[in-house]
Amino acid sequence: MGRDTDGTMAGIAEAVGWGQAGRTEAARERLTELWERIGPTGDPFHRCTLAHYLADLQDDPAEELRWDLRALEAADTLTDERVQRHDSSFQVAAFRPSLQLNLAEDYRKLGRPDRAREHLTLARDALPALGDDPYGQMIRDGVERLAALLAGTDPTVGT
Repeated sequence: MGRDTDGTMAGIAEAVGWGQAGRTEAARERLTELWERIGPTGDPFHRCTLAHYLADLQDDPAEELRWDLRALEAADTLTDERVQRHDSSFQVAAFRPSLQLNLAEDYRKLGRPDRAREHLTLARDALPALGDDPYGQMIRDGVERLAALLAGTDPTVGT
């Protein structure tokens, strides 16, 4: 794992753990503090990771969309070389399915099914970059569930 020595990723991971433990407000506050320190032009890996997780902690779907868009924007400037300084197995292309799926879900929540379908298509197109592992399967399953929701069918039928 990582050669990141500035502590930013450790701070992000700590805040994510707080969120997963139900300390949503504390996690949001910590990630917001880190975002202010990183800045909108800071390390794109830090910005992508932080925005991706901060989006999940939002109560307002419009705010969730705003953070997910920031994550995608940061990913657009990210290189494999940079992410591999954190974990040698990482590839930026493998981030895209999840980022696009999140945007599709955001647009669905906001009542914008056409935009949701656009991002769902982008997520589906990016699926080949995922590994054949539990994470890859989770994202593939998420794409199929959202596709079923957008199609008006029950995503649990047949599973």
